Amino acid sequence: MSAHRTTPRVSTRTHGGTTLVAASAAVVLLAAVVLSLIIGARDIALADVWRALIAPDAANPDHVVVLTQRVPRTVIGLCAGAALALAGTVMQGLTRNPFADPGLLGVNAGASVAVLVAITLFGLVTPTGFIWFAFVGAAAAAVLVALIGGRGPNGADPAKLALTGAAVTAGLMAATFLILTTDIHALDVYRYWSVGGLTARGLDAVALVLPALAVGAILALASARGLDLIALGAATATGLGHDVARSRALGITAAILLCGGATAIAGPIVFLGLLVPHVLRPLVGGSYWRLFWIGMPLGAALLLLADVLGRLVALPGEVQAGIVVAFLGAPLLVALVLQPRRVAL
Repeated sequence: MSAHRTTPRVSTRTHGGTTLVAASAAVVLLAAVVLSLIIGARDIALADVWRALIAPDAANPDHVVVLTQRVPRTVIGLCAGAALALAGTVMQGLTRNPFADPGLLGVNAGASVAVLVAITLFGLVTPTGFIWFAFVGAAAAAVLVALIGGRGPNGADPAKLALTGAAVTAGLMAATFLILTTDIHALDVYRYWSVGGLTARGLDAVALVLPALAVGAILALASARGLDLIALGAATATGLGHDVARSRALGITAAILLCGGATAIAGPIVFLGLLVPHVLRPLVGGSYWRLFWIGMPLGAALLLLADVLGRLVALPGEVQAGIVVAFLGAPLLVALVLQPRRVAL
């Protein structure tokens, strides 16, 4: 009788905790958006930001700053942060590796090399022109890691995939340095993009990648149930009648679209996809459906807050969001290595 009473209480508490976490993520996201719009080299009052959005005045310099600089970088932060959080969660689920991350598995490095090729061979100098090359690079890196890491009697072992990703990343970085040391023009264009940030790109670039990001998000959400079963083991999932190959195909395609799109508009940003699922798992459990829906606003909020922090620490200049995320993410990775029991999937 007591066991029968215990189950509903646990379920209710879990549901209530998830609701609270989701509401908190929404509040943090709203605060991040507001801060992103008002804080910069010159702070702008919230009332002026609101007037710029509903009744813009081209003669008002504050309105011009809001509409041409603050709004685009905020929208880019929302899209890229949510996409990287989704992609990181998907890749951790696919590999059953809590350290899987688009950057750690070579996807971002592949997109970066492809962008550099676009600069050197095709003379492209705008982020809008880089977009499709970023997709190709992300896809090539993901396929290469999957093919090499999946060889052998044990198949796609998580540790083997991580090592393969590290090796592929090292090779791609070597190719990057080779190109940069022989082409000064490429270095001049690439250095601003490579640190990862939300500046120097407009809403036109977002418009180009938004369909791919939307499709990637839909595919990721569609793979949630499959990832829950894969977490039990591929053999168990197959025994329960689930098509593991289909879930992996959905997840890989989603990761390619999400990583390619996010990297194209924000540059290579590491650790964000690793951080978000680890923050959420102790709070909402291992359900990928919950991790996805709550991870998107949390990832967007974290990237925006990193961008805001970068504006404050080096006034009147600023530090790019990718550098801030990397600076904060490196200690996190060390902490995860030292406490493996807290990162189990």
